[in-house]
Amino acid sequence: MKKVLLKKNFNECIGNTPLIKLNRASELSGNNIYGKCEFLNPGGSVKDRPALQIIKDALNKKVITKGGTIVEGTAGNTGIGLCLVGNTFGMKSEIVMPKTQSEEKKKMLQICGANLHLVEAVPYKNPKNYVRYSETLAKSIKNDNGVLWANQFDNLSNKKAHYTSTGPEIWSQLEGKVDGFICSVGTGGTLAGTSEYLKEKNKNVTIGLADPFGSAMYNYFKNGILKSEGDSITEGIGQGRITKNLENIKIDESFQISDFDALHIVFKMIAEEGLILGGSSGINVMGAIMLGKKLGKNKNIVTILCDYGTKYESKIFNKKFLLEKQLPIPEWL
Repeated sequence: MKKVLLKKNFNECIGNTPLIKLNRASELSGNNIYGKCEFLNPGGSVKDRPALQIIKDALNKKVITKGGTIVEGTAGNTGIGLCLVGNTFGMKSEIVMPKTQSEEKKKMLQICGANLHLVEAVPYKNPKNYVRYSETLAKSIKNDNGVLWANQFDNLSNKKAHYTSTGPEIWSQLEGKVDGFICSVGTGGTLAGTSEYLKEKNKNVTIGLADPFGSAMYNYFKNGILKSEGDSITEGIGQGRITKNLENIKIDESFQISDFDALHIVFKMIAEEGLILGGSSGINVMGAIMLGKKLGKNKNIVTILCDYGTKYESKIFNKKFLLEKQLPIPEWL
């Protein structure tokens, strides 16, 4: 019988996620496309990795101790990760999130024990933007055990988490046979940290950006202009500024992907491969297909399967919502 690894606590379960071959995507692109199963992290998303790294680094620097307070502005998943990791260190969590995010993520944060602050969805330049509001909130809280404003967008512990874990895991799992890596950008930590590690191992690894409409990253890396067009229903990805985590990143190929195409592949993977994923994973998988077509046949390309689709039941699995947005509807709804 195969020995099952014993984990001492919640935090030891973060990372070392499996890499799975995505058969439909591989067939469409003529390549071997693999998805890193980040939905299998204990908090349910790729954001568990930076959550753990941010808190560990803050503890080492004595910014916060047991009983302290974590404050963060988030689309949801980083907040969930911070709250759960924080719980293991006896910390409290104050989470700021735009009202537009899914009801499922709001409920999950409350289940985790976070004190949830919902704000209007406004641009970053507005002081009431969820990220900037969280910074103001952090400054207003008094706690003798410390207050940590996680600041995932500009906190380089985020990028470090992927440089020290996600990148090495991918390299090891494919025994160094990695031709391309691609994913979307929210904070930029996943793409920046993973790509930096892979490029150090082999400078010929092609790094791609998969960008939803409504984000300025595609135009920035393609044309050098921070300009967005259109919009997207995806949550937690898309960016309008160069965060600290994105500074000095090297992008070889950029692709802009529609919600229609992203959801089409999400629904195909449910029906054919048993994978129930969120919209951002759809953007990533479509990006991997497009990168594969650009690179040619029989390449090994890796992307990120960010989180489980049940967090978006009220949106991407809601027939009324999909009809209103003129998006594809799976036949079983």
